Amino acid sequence: MLCGQLDGHLRQIEQRLGIGISYRGNQFLLNGPAVNVSMGERLLVHLYAEVCQGVGLSPESLHLHLQQAGLEHLAETSQEVPAEATQVIRTKRTSIKPRGKTQHGYVRAIKHNDINFGIGPAGTGKTFLAVACAVEALLEEQVRRILLVRPAVEAGEKLGFLPGDLSQKIDPYLRPLYDALYEMLGFETVNKYIERNIIEVAPLAFMRGRTLNNAFIILDEAQNTTREQMKMFLTRIGFGSTAVITGDATQTDLPRGTQSGLTQVSNILDDVKGIGFTYFGNKDVVRHPLVQRIVEAYDTAEDNTAVLDKSQR
Repeated sequence: MLCGQLDGHLRQIEQRLGIGISYRGNQFLLNGPAVNVSMGERLLVHLYAEVCQGVGLSPESLHLHLQQAGLEHLAETSQEVPAEATQVIRTKRTSIKPRGKTQHGYVRAIKHNDINFGIGPAGTGKTFLAVACAVEALLEEQVRRILLVRPAVEAGEKLGFLPGDLSQKIDPYLRPLYDALYEMLGFETVNKYIERNIIEVAPLAFMRGRTLNNAFIILDEAQNTTREQMKMFLTRIGFGSTAVITGDATQTDLPRGTQSGLTQVSNILDDVKGIGFTYFGNKDVVRHPLVQRIVEAYDTAEDNTAVLDKSQR
């Protein structure tokens, strides 16, 4: 499993790191520049440990290991994440392994705090890991149900009147959450849980007046909440519940002049005990390597614009 079909995994590592890998039995020989060989060694040891824990290894997951934030970050995370910090989230259909120091800290925070914030750019795994933790908690009977909450704010486009019942109107906004659930539980199980209200879909506006006990609540796209909405949501949390709030403060779809509740809450609650904050950066992007470069390019452009505006004043 480590080497892949016809040693495909090893060939993938060779191409990406610029090294040669040969093996006989359980003895591996790596040839190439010293830094790359050292990195390849750490990667192989890390992947072997995952395989031994039952985590599947595929060309896609190997690509994510190599591309999660550049080779230099891979070297850092191999050293910075101690063996005792390694944790696997087990769901019905798959096992999910956090990648890198920030994701490990994020999952650890979710398991130790009742309210958690995951703040950072797209592609860092904030929502996916939150759903994985929710599914694991449900399967282990730590909670009785999962609530998926999202502000119904149009992303720069006017969608007009959407036909159908409440669930059908909100479904397009919650598609990323559904996709993650289908991957972890399967299509039939998810639909059965929705019918029995074990998994509940709710727009943020419909949370007012409720008290949620023994539930795992995920508020996605929280950058599109106002200060009042954020306060309302946080005060819904009941006994035995865990809440995870995720969002990217740089991609707000609120009307011009409206400040995001997500940007304010980090200043208001940062020192409150029992609330965890995890901040993701560009180096934590685990999608296609171009996503990381795009995020960095936009950040640079925004910084330059801010400097220009300041100089004009």
